[in-house]
Parts: sequence; structure tokens; C-alpha cells
Amino acid sequence: MSADGTVGKACDVLEQIAAFKRPARFNEILEASPYPKATLYRLMQTLTNQGMLAYDPEAQTYSMGLRLVRMAHAAWGQTSLAPIAAPILDELAAEAGETIHLAQMENGQVLFVDKRRASVLFETLAQTGRVAPAHSTGVGKAILAFMSPDRLERALRQQAFVKYTPSTHEDVASLMAELKQIREDGVAFDREEHEQGIISIAAPILLGNGKVVGAVSIASTTNRNSPETLQAFKPSLLDATARIGEQATPWQFPT
Repeated sequence: MSADGTVGKACDVLEQIAAFKRPARFNEILEASPYPKATLYRLMQTLTNQGMLAYDPEAQTYSMGLRLVRMAHAAWGQTSLAPIAAPILDELAAEAGETIHLAQMENGQVLFVDKRRASVLFETLAQTGRVAPAHSTGVGKAILAFMSPDRLERALRQQAFVKYTPSTHEDVASLMAELKQIREDGVAFDREEHEQGIISIAAPILLGNGKVVGAVSIASTTNRNSPETLQAFKPSLLDATARIGEQATPWQFPT
């Protein structure tokens, strides 16, 4: 529950409704909401009047409003690397023949902002718009490794160090040791740390001033590759992230 007054509560309600991933009735939303019925109704009425929610009187359901969609589209263009990176990701996916992920960091978590699925033989948990922990993903570790000390300290405090697989880092000390190696190598590996059977090689996206703003990974399965064989993609991956960073430098992306 938000502590930021009415605006915070309204944002909470929008997130709750978005989580349904379909139009939802008031009673469904109320059941999932921490707010009393009267408060929730008042907030939803205001959001509907402002075009942030849309109400279908026939189905008696609420969904995201067009005003919110327009704002989200504008925010995507201003803060996401996806539009800049898209043609480069296409090239990388065609060359590698594996799944490509583009990610940025938000509140210590990895936000996947684009994806190229090169194979129908497997799927990863990483989907565009979803978040994942930084400590257990290749893209997350690639970003963490190239953060400034103060940004890294904040991000590490935001890690819960949930152990998803036997290979997941469980504490700061073990993660920091690997981050040191990543800075030396220029790439990070996910060795089945978030999903069993899924591995990846990842590299950071650096602006001209050295700030890290995201990462790209090439993901595969242990049936198709190993961390050692993924090394073959390192030159192409580093070339792709360098090109994205060069094109992103004139823009002011959140870091």
C-alpha cells in the first residue's frame, strides 16, 4: 500500500487493475485491493473521469484508459532503449539464432524492455514488461558490475537474494566476487541462476560518459549450449551493445 497520499493510492489502483491483464469488475478489484470499498470507488471514479481508466457500462468492467495508454506510449519513447536498439537486436538475433533480451534497471530490479525469440523450441520467463531480480540474471549482473559505487550500493540493498536454483547467489559477498570478474571480462553469464536449463551471456550498454543504462543478453538452453559455447557470441554481443550505447548517448536515459 502506498504512503504517498491520494496520488499514491491512485497509482496503486491502476497497478492492481493492470495486473488482471483483462477488463475487471469492481468486486474483483475490491477483493484484491487493500482499500475500503468507499475509498476504492472514489479513486476509480476519479481515474475514470480523468481518462486513466475506461468503464464499460454493458459489461460493468474497468480497464486501462486511452489517456493512460497515450502517456505510457510517450514514456516508452522517452525512457526505453527499445526504439533505438530494435534494428541492432534484429541483426543480433539473426546472427546468433538464439533468444535476445534487452533490459534496463529499475529500483534494483531488471525490467525487460524488448525481446527477440529466435527459436520456438524453448521459452524463457523473461518477457517484455516483466521484472526480475538483478542478482540472478545475466543482464542484471552485467548492469550491476558497471554501476558507480553509490548506485551499486543502493541496488544491492534492494536485492532480496531469493535462491531460485542451486546456482543462485545467496549473499552480497558471492555476488560481488562475480561482479569483479564481470568488469574484467566485459560480459556476464547466467548459469541457470534464475531458471533451470536456461543460460545466457550478457553485456552492458554504456553511454559515452561510461554510465551503464542497460544490458543485452543472448539466452539459450543447456540442451543447445553451455556457458563455454556462448563465449563464441561475445564479439557480436559487445559490438551490438557498443552500437546501442553510441546511439543512446545523445538521449537522457534514466541511470
